[in-house]
Amino acid sequence: MLNHLCLPCFLLPLLLCVCGWNKAVCSPGEGRRLWQKPVPDSTVHSQSFLHDTFPPGFLWGSGTSAFQTEGAWDRDGKGPSIWDHYIHSNGNLATADVASDSYTRWEEDVKALEYLGARSYSFSLSWPRLFPDGNARGQPNRAAVEHYSRLIDRLLEKKIEPIVTLFHWDLPQDLQESYGGWKNDTLVGLFEDYAAFCFHTYGSRVRFWLTMHNPYLVAVQGYRTGVHAPGETGGPASSLIVAHNLIRAHAKAWHTYNTHFRSTQKGEVSIALGSHWVEPQRGQSTAANVELCQQSIEAVLGWFANPIFGNGDYPVSMKSNHGSLLPNFTPEEMLWVQRTADFFALSFGPNNLRLGRNLVQYGQTVTPDLRRVLGWVKQEYGDLKVLVAEGGWFSEATVGQEDTVAIYLMKRFINQVLQAIKFDGVQVFGYSAWSLVDGYEWNYGYSVRRGLFYIDFNQSNRSRVAKTSAQYYRSVISDNGFPNDETSTEVKGRFPCEFHWGVVHFYPFSPQFTDPHLYSWNLTGDGALRPVAGVKLSTRGPQCTDYLAIHDHLRLFASTGASHYRFALNWSLILPEGDNSTVNTEALRYYRCVLSELRKLNLEAVITLYYPTRTAPNLGLPGPLHASGGWLNQSTVHAFQEYAALCYQELGSWVRYWITVNEPNRLVDVYSTGTEQHQAAHNLLLAHAKAWRLYEREFSNQQGALISLALHADWAEPANPFLESHTAAAQRLLLFELGRFLDPLLRTKYEEEEGKGDYPKEMKAYLEEKAKVMGLPGTPLPSFTQIEREELKGALGFIALNHFTTRLVSPYHHTKASQPDIQQQEPPDHGCLILSDPTWPSSGRGQTLVPWGLRRILRWVNQRYGGALPIIVTASGVDDQAPVEDRLRQHYLKGYLQEALKAHHLDRINLQGFYVWKLQDRHIPQFGLFSSTNHRSKPKASVAAYREIISHGGFPVENTTQTCRSSKQQESCAVCAWINKNKPLLVFGGCLLITAVLLAHIVQVNKKYW
Repeated sequence: MLNHLCLPCFLLPLLLCVCGWNKAVCSPGEGRRLWQKPVPDSTVHSQSFLHDTFPPGFLWGSGTSAFQTEGAWDRDGKGPSIWDHYIHSNGNLATADVASDSYTRWEEDVKALEYLGARSYSFSLSWPRLFPDGNARGQPNRAAVEHYSRLIDRLLEKKIEPIVTLFHWDLPQDLQESYGGWKNDTLVGLFEDYAAFCFHTYGSRVRFWLTMHNPYLVAVQGYRTGVHAPGETGGPASSLIVAHNLIRAHAKAWHTYNTHFRSTQKGEVSIALGSHWVEPQRGQSTAANVELCQQSIEAVLGWFANPIFGNGDYPVSMKSNHGSLLPNFTPEEMLWVQRTADFFALSFGPNNLRLGRNLVQYGQTVTPDLRRVLGWVKQEYGDLKVLVAEGGWFSEATVGQEDTVAIYLMKRFINQVLQAIKFDGVQVFGYSAWSLVDGYEWNYGYSVRRGLFYIDFNQSNRSRVAKTSAQYYRSVISDNGFPNDETSTEVKGRFPCEFHWGVVHFYPFSPQFTDPHLYSWNLTGDGALRPVAGVKLSTRGPQCTDYLAIHDHLRLFASTGASHYRFALNWSLILPEGDNSTVNTEALRYYRCVLSELRKLNLEAVITLYYPTRTAPNLGLPGPLHASGGWLNQSTVHAFQEYAALCYQELGSWVRYWITVNEPNRLVDVYSTGTEQHQAAHNLLLAHAKAWRLYEREFSNQQGALISLALHADWAEPANPFLESHTAAAQRLLLFELGRFLDPLLRTKYEEEEGKGDYPKEMKAYLEEKAKVMGLPGTPLPSFTQIEREELKGALGFIALNHFTTRLVSPYHHTKASQPDIQQQEPPDHGCLILSDPTWPSSGRGQTLVPWGLRRILRWVNQRYGGALPIIVTASGVDDQAPVEDRLRQHYLKGYLQEALKAHHLDRINLQGFYVWKLQDRHIPQFGLFSSTNHRSKPKASVAAYREIISHGGFPVENTTQTCRSSKQQESCAVCAWINKNKPLLVFGGCLLITAVLLAHIVQVNKKYW
């Protein structure tokens, strides 16, 4: 119909020279630079998640394809497509005969777009609906022409920009049967005719055209593997020919528009290309690894993009890999194909990422990193305008309307686009969330869903119901991105002078009595200690003669600038039999040495009586107690009271803060059944209360310390903010984690007087209802006697919380096992499922960094229990595998202390301390502020960062040192400090004085006898 203009031969050398002006176009391969640069640092918050807005006028939209959603496969004169034939020929596949019924219900689709606030709609025209036989030189199907005309007019009426795709995989079946489909270059001319008709008919109302969607999948899935229609398995040779014809067909359509329509219609034409993303083996950007990554992307995206956006030819790597199988472009064709797109349109979704896994070699990793793909496009092809023509993931059909995971994947993809715009300078002008409504998902049928709007395909009315992902996308569009909120802004100010700046260490240790190895020193001249192979010595218990190790260890702690040192006693070491029949006096003497050295350094001790660990034998209990049932046996409660009494008596004069049990809410997790967990928690609470009451009766007046128990207190955020069931689940988890232990001890704002000293009423009601549903005789939650309730009430001197991260929480959905004989894991008693946000930065061990969660847990505790008692964050930290430059930990400390300051200053929470977990690593870099290799301690960079915050007392407007740390304790101990400093002089002076006195006495005696 309209032939492309052939370039005269004399213009060829001229154009090849002119091409030299754009290095990015004429020197392909610059994309390699992306892997050579460092991966964006997730410790910088804006690199993991950016709070900012998109450029004004950004085209927020959604999209569909005709075959997947229209249905009406044989109505109003439509001809069959290759997909109709492929499905109907295979009886095992569901059909798309009705699909989403968008041909009939297109007005509902427009209303769905209005609900979102979308500014664009990407949809495809059905070639076999417009031309049943595929021949656009014949008469079009008027019903189809009018249908798309109505749709475009309605979109423009609603101020929604139509983005129209000419071909989204539904080739007319007649063209497949007559010519063999895209294997035949006759289709290049037929597609040109079809495109020209569409430009002529709709072009005055359409500003953005896409010739075809993801031709890679057409060539590979349709003609190489046969997974898609037309289902041919022609291998690589067939797919290479098909791709060649698709590229030429696109170029033909672009030239047609450029020559005959652009001047009047002022539109733009491109092609939507799909891609995956791949990172090198173990993140190592060697030249060989980078080359493999480049070839992987060239084999998919570069296959089509290089001819169109690059030098007009296929990538060199493809020529090397495929040799003579790869069709050639003549020099004239290269110039004719080159730059046949007015912007870059990218398709980024599960289909390409699935196939990308087949292209990786030597340990490469396929990742859904949209920012990196966009950056590669800019590096490889220059500073182009970019439309994300398809962005999204899928959900299982069983998910229904509550597509929680889809929200977070959408959040990640869109934020990656924002980062590409703001940090990398990529000119992205629009984003199309895929897809608008649930539809027919090709070879997956209806088993997976990608729509923002849910459709029940068993119902004839095919109603569109907004999923929670639609609600989320609507809010993003309304905000034009992710504007700053309270979690992304910093405050300035200082913590009070009496604030606890703490560090936690599990047990103070000396290698002199814990390490059985014999060491050689300085063998290689580096001053290092190295174990002598094959030699092991017997160890001994801790003694005060280990003064040097204690002294060095505490000096290490003091160098952090912290004021409070939290450590644990070893119950099984002090009372190996579990009672006072055998007391390890040497262990107690050792702890006294530690405490006395702390006092000399004007530092406070915070002691934990019982620090259970899963790795320690017997959960840290003395062996006989563990053997008799441990915390399931009431006798352990009384044994703990005896142990606490001994510690108060022997060590209490040095201690102002005691913690009875560390994280009882984590300890109960080791028990296998809900009943055992509740019983263990019950006894742990009673043990704490008895230890607290004992101190109140016998030691408080003389020693004056405060006592608490430390709870693991991660924040629980509703995974889906649009569902009440998720909000309820998050609150329920907090009650099981914290309320179970704090409610019996503290009166809440929500209970009557008779509710004091008992478990949360919400928790009790939930377990009672659950027992009814399961047909159980009663709740597994034990009951307190009246005496126990009285003992529990008020048995807390301060609230101690160990906080590390935030969890996304959803209700646990029971699903039927696919096979009857497979037993499903019993859900936890609280009925909650834990998820994570992929946009949150995380550590090597998977701990997510969510600073604002600290402020929220503090507010929750404050709101539930009032502000009468002080709150202390008794442990907080993150693992960082860097041996010295632990940037992740520095980021963690600054972020979490910022939120602590907000809680104190803005929320008026009585927060009195923050303790970093922990002081020192034992072997490999993890949570420690100091590394420890061959018994040589070395401070990490986070020590200086923490010390700086401490010296400033927080984050003051001017980075000045906080002067109020000259505490009363320090002033009162000025004489002590002088004595300690001048100890040798005083000893020498004392000796002189004694000598003088003795001499004087001798003189007096001699006088008497003389």
